Amino acid sequence: MAYARAVADTGVHDGLLQQELNREVAIALAEDIGDRDVTAEATVPAGSTATARVVQKAPGVLSGLDCAVATLRACDPDVKIELLAGPGVWREGGPVLEARGDARALLAAERTALNFLQQLGGVATLTARCVAEVEGTGAQIIDTRKTVPGMRHLQKRAVLDGGGANHRIGLFDMVLIKENHAAVAGGITKAIKAARETAPDLPLECEVRDLAELDEALAAGAPRVLLDNMDLGTLREAVERCQGKAITEASGGLEIGKLRAVAETGVDLLSLGSLTHSAPALDLSMLIDVD
Repeated sequence: MAYARAVADTGVHDGLLQQELNREVAIALAEDIGDRDVTAEATVPAGSTATARVVQKAPGVLSGLDCAVATLRACDPDVKIELLAGPGVWREGGPVLEARGDARALLAAERTALNFLQQLGGVATLTARCVAEVEGTGAQIIDTRKTVPGMRHLQKRAVLDGGGANHRIGLFDMVLIKENHAAVAGGITKAIKAARETAPDLPLECEVRDLAELDEALAAGAPRVLLDNMDLGTLREAVERCQGKAITEASGGLEIGKLRAVAETGVDLLSLGSLTHSAPALDLSMLIDVD
C-alpha cells in the first residue's frame, strides 16, 4: 500500500535519533553511576580487564543495539565490541554482543545497556506480534505519541524494527484534528477548513467518533480519518463509506487477540499506544568473565 510507506516516511529522523540516543545514554549513566560505582571500586582491582557477553533469553526482536554500544563506549572508550546479532529480525534467543575492556567499566555499563535493550526490544517484539496477527489483511500496525518522555525517536525506531510504521512524530509534522480541536474551532468542518488554510502542505487527519461525524469530515475533504472506539459493525460501515475518499485508521482499545477482527473490516491502519507505553521488557542478561 503506497500510503503505508508514506506513514513510515513521516517518522524517525536519523539526525534527531542520534541526538536523542546521545542524550539518553548520558542521562541514564549519570542517574545510575553518579560520581562513581562504589561496588566495582571496592571489589574489582583497578586496571583489570574482562569480557562481557549479552545474551537474549526470550524469543523476540532486538532494538537499541546502538544504545548499548554507546553505553559501553561511554564507560570505556577503548572497549572492543563485536555484534553477534542485528535488529529487526525475530530470534528465539542467543548471543547478542561481546565486549572486552576495563572490568570496572563493563560492570558500570551493564545495567544501563541492558535497560535500553530490554525496553526497546520489548517495543519491537510487541510490534512484531501485532504485525503477525494482521498478516495477510492489508492493514498496517502503527504507533502513537504515547511514548516514554525523551525516548520518542528510539521507541518509534523500535516500532519500525518490529515491522510496524510510524504515525506522526509530534505536533509539528502532521495536522490531527481531535474532538477537542473541533469543539474549540466550532465543528469538524470549520476545523478542517482552518487547518487547510494554515498548513496546506502538511498531512491532515480528522478524528471521528460516529458515522455522522465521519460524513461531515469526508464532506469537508479530510484525506484521512481516525475512527475512534467504534464497534466492528460501525467500523465496517465507516470503511465502506471511505472507499476512494480517505485513508482509514482504527484506534482505541486495540490489543493482541482482537487485532485481526478489526483488520478484517478493511481498515487501512491500526494505531496502538500500547506498543510504546506498555510493552513488556525483552529478557536479556550480561555475563562477565575476568580475563
